[in-house]
Amino acid sequence: MSFEEYNPKSTLVVPQNPVDKAKFTFIDVHSHQFRMATQDLSQLVADMDKLNMGVMVNLSGGSGQGLRAMLKNVNEHYPNRFVVFANVDFSNVGNPNWGELAAAQLELDVKSGAKGLKIYKSLGLRNKDINGNRIAIDDPRLDPVWKKCGELGIPVLIHAADPKSFWDSMDEDNERWLELKTRPRRKRSDTNPAPWQQIIDEQHRMFKKHPKTKFINAHMGWYANNLDRLGELMEEIPNMSVGIGAIIAELGRQPRRARQFFIKYQDRILFGKDSWKPKEFPTYFRVLETADEYFPYYKKYHAFWAMYGLDLPDEVLEKVYYKNALNLIPGLDKSLFKK
Repeated sequence: MSFEEYNPKSTLVVPQNPVDKAKFTFIDVHSHQFRMATQDLSQLVADMDKLNMGVMVNLSGGSGQGLRAMLKNVNEHYPNRFVVFANVDFSNVGNPNWGELAAAQLELDVKSGAKGLKIYKSLGLRNKDINGNRIAIDDPRLDPVWKKCGELGIPVLIHAADPKSFWDSMDEDNERWLELKTRPRRKRSDTNPAPWQQIIDEQHRMFKKHPKTKFINAHMGWYANNLDRLGELMEEIPNMSVGIGAIIAELGRQPRRARQFFIKYQDRILFGKDSWKPKEFPTYFRVLETADEYFPYYKKYHAFWAMYGLDLPDEVLEKVYYKNALNLIPGLDKSLFKK
């Protein structure tokens, strides 16, 4: 039997309180629906209702005609249940007035109905300018876009880099070894394309340069495994909030420390899941809502350890589940979130 196959069932006998439906109606600020222009939204809404999800934020809205097609489908069927964020095309960075043109297109997309801007990890990892050079996240040529978001009052949800373990040596000390073995294309190095810390620092400098723009740092900025450092960044960058998509395993292995962090920064943490797999949401609910001990995580290659509940107070849960998102994303239907 290989390590990949070894997956023992716990013999620990402790109280079990699985949670299939969130305690409060919530907003998922981190979802991806690539067929929203044409898909039947009724099944999506039915699945959302089972989880008690009030609003789904589709970060994969694109721009221009494609974005408008998505919004048309949403507005004709479920106008208050979905939010669509626009995206920016970085392929022509370096051309004259690129920043002003990109900002103008973003403004048109917002007038069409987009409620925010999503930046993929390709910025900092793969996007190159017209001369073939990597585009740094704090490249001044991008400043008009960030400034425009502040002027329009829309948030920027940004994913920078990946877990630092992807840059570390792939050996017996690497917690993400199994993920890198099964998905070798995720392995990075200081020259592929740059050191992890460099990319992360670029992001933080950009946040600080644009204090009037609200940023949602996806995946807790990959500092969910170092909440002391993340706390320092929260103090340094008051216009930065964080989303918890794809890092619940980090929180679930440090319940006492994570609980303290959530209580301290309760106004700046937002619920997000990332991949749309309804059967995985209950693990998030259970970590956030219960005091359960040693229950399984759903994806072994992310984490081979068990989860513990944070048992968050209701007032904190409400903020994480929906109140903080209502404060950041304009034009949401607040009536969906009555107690």
